[in-house]
Amino acid sequence: MKSSSDAVVKDLVLVGGGHSHVIVLKKFAMKPLPGVRLTVIARDVHTPYSGMLPGYVAGHYDFDEVHIDLRPLCQFAGARLYHDTANKIDTVNKQVICQGRPAVPYDVLSINIGSTPSFDDTEGAAENTTPVKPINNFINRWQRLVDRVLSSPDSYRIGVVGAGAGGMELLLAVQYRLGNLLAEQGQSDDGLEFHLVSRSDPILPDFGSGVRRRFARHIEPRNIHLHNGAAVAEVAPGLLSIVGGKTIALDEILWVTAAGAPSWLGESGMDVDDEGFIQVKDTLQSTSHDDIFAAGDIAAVINHPRPKAGVFAVRQGAPLNDNLRRALVGQTTRPFSPQKKFLVLITTGNKNAVAAKWGWTAEGRWVWKWKDWVDQRFMRKFNKLPEMAEETAATLYPGLADKATLSDISAIAMRCGGCGAKVGADILNRALSELEPVANEDVLVGLHAPDDAAVVQIPDGKVMVHTVDYFRAFIDDAYVFGQVAANHALSDIFAMGAEAQSALAIATVPYGLETKVEASLREMMTGAMEVLNDAGATLVGGHTSEGSELALGFSVNGLADRQSILRKGGMAPGDVLILTKPLGTGTLFAADMQQKAKGRWIQNALKSMVQSNRKAAICIFSHGASACTDVTGFGLLGHTVEMTKASNVDVEIDMAALPIMDGALDTVRLGILSSLQPANVRLRRAIRNMDTVRYHERYPLMFDPQTSGGLLASLQPERAEACLQALHELGYEQASIVGKVSAGTDHLEPITLVA
Repeated sequence: MKSSSDAVVKDLVLVGGGHSHVIVLKKFAMKPLPGVRLTVIARDVHTPYSGMLPGYVAGHYDFDEVHIDLRPLCQFAGARLYHDTANKIDTVNKQVICQGRPAVPYDVLSINIGSTPSFDDTEGAAENTTPVKPINNFINRWQRLVDRVLSSPDSYRIGVVGAGAGGMELLLAVQYRLGNLLAEQGQSDDGLEFHLVSRSDPILPDFGSGVRRRFARHIEPRNIHLHNGAAVAEVAPGLLSIVGGKTIALDEILWVTAAGAPSWLGESGMDVDDEGFIQVKDTLQSTSHDDIFAAGDIAAVINHPRPKAGVFAVRQGAPLNDNLRRALVGQTTRPFSPQKKFLVLITTGNKNAVAAKWGWTAEGRWVWKWKDWVDQRFMRKFNKLPEMAEETAATLYPGLADKATLSDISAIAMRCGGCGAKVGADILNRALSELEPVANEDVLVGLHAPDDAAVVQIPDGKVMVHTVDYFRAFIDDAYVFGQVAANHALSDIFAMGAEAQSALAIATVPYGLETKVEASLREMMTGAMEVLNDAGATLVGGHTSEGSELALGFSVNGLADRQSILRKGGMAPGDVLILTKPLGTGTLFAADMQQKAKGRWIQNALKSMVQSNRKAAICIFSHGASACTDVTGFGLLGHTVEMTKASNVDVEIDMAALPIMDGALDTVRLGILSSLQPANVRLRRAIRNMDTVRYHERYPLMFDPQTSGGLLASLQPERAEACLQALHELGYEQASIVGKVSAGTDHLEPITLVA
């Protein structure tokens, strides 16, 4: 993560992880702009490179070869990565409205989100076709198509609507891949039927006759049914209707027509063209808002209209970076004129390609190798990153802020300690004003009537359960961090069979300008409040101070019936052990700090970490759990040892049954472990058969510290399967039976690991 000691003066927000933006990120990594906080809002953490999609479909590349992993790239650039979808720009208050998180403020904004399918108001097209964009959505549906074809005992009819370069490449790649896969299974591809539907009379209408002739020669022997001059009138399930009355029966319809734009761009008040694309000047600035830039497919350059092609997005990357920097520091932006002609390299599925420029054409395997070299060179720039450089003292660019702001920044270094480190009352009040703690009649004095302390009553017949947790942020997304921190703190309450009643927050936000401190605090507490409210825990107060880095914790109170409290010491011989969440957060986030974790691994881990243990606890309790604990910093082994000591029993853990987070074994194999791992490993003395299992690949994960981990509970075996099924239905998809309990022995080592 970027050093939080650098004062934030301005926010540069990049919406989308397109070709232009990845170039901006790389250039910011190589030449940072001190005082500027960079934030990326992206729907996909792995951004696809469109030029390699046909090669992926054809089976020439794997997923990672055709995607840029935004997470390590953002870390390299010192940028925050927000995994979300933007759906509006509030240009008045200068903030990006997102689908699943608080609004993100900006000083300068850039949009590079690619295009969406344009169905031209064709009835049924959106519901009954598979559009090629967004590409990641297509990739998921493509795999399902492959599975259907391979399992289909009958013929399968596939149609591609759109005979431009994209449609042509996709059709030939699909045909090539499916034919190969069927051959590998010993099946014939005779049952496959392909159709290419083109509104224009010739195929490849944007290209010269030489290119069209070359591709006509590829289509003819491949048994592809070509429908020229066929405008689609309607799409129904399994049926394509052409203007004029002709129909084509199809099992799958791939839609590869002209690009479109989402409606929210125009609805946000920006100038857009007739197709909804953002109108920009030669500087790539919006014609209506100088603080908003756009590049790639989503931009319509007024003076230089060009096709929606990836090559232009790539070429816009460098001038976009230059002008974003200029806008941030108050300099005049520079115009950019794209080239009129560009080299075209179009693949034919079978490691063959056609090249064209200035009327010249060529074809062959050497052209494909040329294209492959060009594409791979581009991808290496973003997927083979150098080691992160040591951070040095930052010097603000003079044009970044006025004198008053610079004076405020210089004062940050002189912040007081003690009570002087508290966040100012005005900042605190503004940040918390939008938060609405869940109502609770037991709260007599809280945020609704602030005083020196909160007052909460204990209902008759209940006992109070107390816990506290606090840790520094391990991700740059304050909103998600707030969710994780709240879930982590609440888990102790749920593990004991209690219901959360109230919570006090202990928050630390990095030093900075008031507006930036306020925004960080609001994001973090919004995420936390959502979790607390969902759990029924009323936030009644807390303490907020400034510090060197973001941190958050909670003191949580819960209520339980005295006789129904679940404790660690209730395990009985014959019980089985259920673990509700997978292991691996320690090693994954250690790898994340080193830019060696894939973005999808971290996103999956965060998905698990923001999942509350509340429903799992209720489920386990209802199925007669005898003991329970939450698996956190001591790792699975450490918490299991606590349970064996309290219960005077032995435990056998089946390592093969342990649920493991995606990527955790990969990072363990690289030798990447949490800094807490060595302390946890000292408990290896509790393992009876350590010498026989110490080299097992899952052995290190027994000691892996978990943040917002799952529950470990013991149940009678006859009730365990029903409990497990119920957990799966509740969304704890990786919940597993991981061990069994036996009577205590004289052995000093209560744990046996089964390899």
